[in-house]
Amino acid sequence: MSSTVPARPESVFTYGAPALKFGPGASDEIGFDLSQHGVRRVLVITDAGVAATGAPHRIAERMTAFGIEAHVFVGVHVEPTDVSLREAVDHARASGPWDAFVAVGGGSSIDTAKAVNLLSTNPGTLMDYINAPVGRALVPENPLKPLVAVPTTTGTGSESTTICVLDVLELKVKTGISHARLRPTLAVIDPDLTLTLPAGVTAASGMDILCHALESYTARPYDTYPRKHPEQRVPYCGANPISDAWSERALHLLARSFRTAVRDGDDPGARSDMALAATFAGLGFGNAGVHIPHANAYPIAGRVKDFHPVGYPADEPMVPHGMAVSLTAPEAFRFTFSAQPERHLRAAELLAPGMERPADAAEYLPTAIQRLMRDIGMPDGIGGVGYDKGDIPALVDGAMKQQRLLATAPREVTEDDLAGIFDRSLSLW
Repeated sequence: MSSTVPARPESVFTYGAPALKFGPGASDEIGFDLSQHGVRRVLVITDAGVAATGAPHRIAERMTAFGIEAHVFVGVHVEPTDVSLREAVDHARASGPWDAFVAVGGGSSIDTAKAVNLLSTNPGTLMDYINAPVGRALVPENPLKPLVAVPTTTGTGSESTTICVLDVLELKVKTGISHARLRPTLAVIDPDLTLTLPAGVTAASGMDILCHALESYTARPYDTYPRKHPEQRVPYCGANPISDAWSERALHLLARSFRTAVRDGDDPGARSDMALAATFAGLGFGNAGVHIPHANAYPIAGRVKDFHPVGYPADEPMVPHGMAVSLTAPEAFRFTFSAQPERHLRAAELLAPGMERPADAAEYLPTAIQRLMRDIGMPDGIGGVGYDKGDIPALVDGAMKQQRLLATAPREVTEDDLAGIFDRSLSLW
């Protein structure tokens, strides 16, 4: 570790997770689950693409058997923005009150539901709760309503976490809201809902799983921070024994099934492995935290020019979150290797068990990541999604705004460090 050990180091780590229901058909039981909370009126939150599969309306219809009135909102924006979140909140406030919320979809739907839940139960505006320095980072005054998260993609882990991610359009920055009360009450993981996921979405969202696991596993350990008072504790407490276990298991599942899930989306075993890996990685990073690749991903996605990924809506340019996270990951882990060599080597062994270790040990994990990225069709670095050297200062500026994430890195990260990582990530192979 390059960080100076504090005179009074932390000796406590925290762990939080939603209740979990996993398995084919699990989404059929949500009406029963909500009835145990005395719920009578529910807003189901989804996007148009997921709604077209019929799953959100089917889930809503099955709630009626338990005396629950369910309405479906299909206005989620893929990769939420401050504008789209305000529209969803306005709809919920105008059509409420609601006893509970059910998010059906990828991280976009789940994060939108978190914002709706927060601002339907608490005063103020979106910017009041967005993380500093972009927003005011206020703490919710009131409890939130029950939220059931039903992921239809395998990647974000949002069903397990306390984070809501969004683009602030005017500032061209991706940021978030972070508070323990945002964590869903129940995560319902039904692998059958992922069978229709296009290969491009499977690949991009799967890279989010991978980076969640790798970043939390290599995060600054919890006991290298200064001792905190109870009121200072935050969900991201650093790498710890429990998050390590989840991350290692997620990497094992990815090694076994990621390429298969992209190549053959009808393979039920691979789909189940990916759904479980996403959940495990979410349970890990949702407590340990993530660092450089995620901090870099925010401006990569937020400043997109004219890139249109395969498998996503074609009406506007976007760099999907998982893809954005992956594009600087090899260089980020080259940079962090010296802080925790043994962690990086173990991660590479789990991710690429059949790969021969390079002569330069620092190349082991980056090479394993790059081989996977090429196999599943990820772009060749940030240049592959439209950026060039002239964009690096703006990308660095956007990443430096993510101090909540960079503080979790196992090495101190300067602007020059990030500039080098972005520069070396213009092309990866």
